[in-house]
Amino acid sequence: MAQPLARNFTIRNVLLAGILLMLAGDFMFALNDAMGKWLVASFSVGQVVLIRSIGAFIVLGPMIANQGTGKLFHMERPLLQVLRVVATTTDTALFYAAVVYLPLADVMSFYMAGPIYVAALSHLLLGEKVGWRRWLAILVGFCGVLIILKPSSAAFSMSSGFALVGSIAFAFAIILSRLLRGTSDTTLVTWQTIGTLLVGGALAIGAWRAPSALDFGAMLLLGVVSCAAHLMITRALKLAPASTLAPLHYSLLLWAIVFGLAFFGDVPSLRILVGAAIVVLAGMFIFHRQKVVETEVPPENVPKGVN
Repeated sequence: MAQPLARNFTIRNVLLAGILLMLAGDFMFALNDAMGKWLVASFSVGQVVLIRSIGAFIVLGPMIANQGTGKLFHMERPLLQVLRVVATTTDTALFYAAVVYLPLADVMSFYMAGPIYVAALSHLLLGEKVGWRRWLAILVGFCGVLIILKPSSAAFSMSSGFALVGSIAFAFAIILSRLLRGTSDTTLVTWQTIGTLLVGGALAIGAWRAPSALDFGAMLLLGVVSCAAHLMITRALKLAPASTLAPLHYSLLLWAIVFGLAFFGDVPSLRILVGAAIVVLAGMFIFHRQKVVETEVPPENVPKGVN
């Protein structure tokens, strides 16, 4: 009797840790988005992505030294590792390419569809069951996103193609992270950072502008923030099902309101507040249904010795 209770307690703690890490990672991503929008207004996408990737190694360097470089080259399922690097690099590059021409709200309207893609892909590729109530809650949450963002006519442009493809790549990256949960966080994030560094370097050729010390430091800080966010979300995806964590990305909208007010003086309208309330309530319902439907997490969803 005591053993099953202890196991259920451990499983619930693991799920809670995954949820909290996802929320913290989304906060860091919202900060990353605001900083990136500011930087690409003055510098090329390639330059920002390149220096951002270099900055990420401020965090990754000690982690690689602690893990040992040998583990970077001994990975499970190499093909999936490569696909994940492609997905994360595509996601990053296309996001910054889109915000050069579109308002951040318009770009985020595409990315907020990510949880819908993830829920569908989780069902098809991961075998995670998503009941009709959660499907309905995800769709209601997305309606809240549309109320908040109210995409402008500028959304129908070539730049919207960047955002759309980027959001799909983002969803695939989440699924691939889930499939590769046996690989260390350090290895996963290091290779995706190397991928963005190479792409950023290629895009920066012929589009380099000498940054001031402040701008260079801001781009390095962008790398630190984004790397911390990736590490948090990579770990979260090893602790809880993707279909549970995906709707929590809606919390990005709440932080967008906070950062918009703090950095750009944007006061949220009643429409934004109503939409945000719908999103939060939908997310809370999804979490509630997860606890009701799944009384136990399959053994393979509980990490064992993953560093």
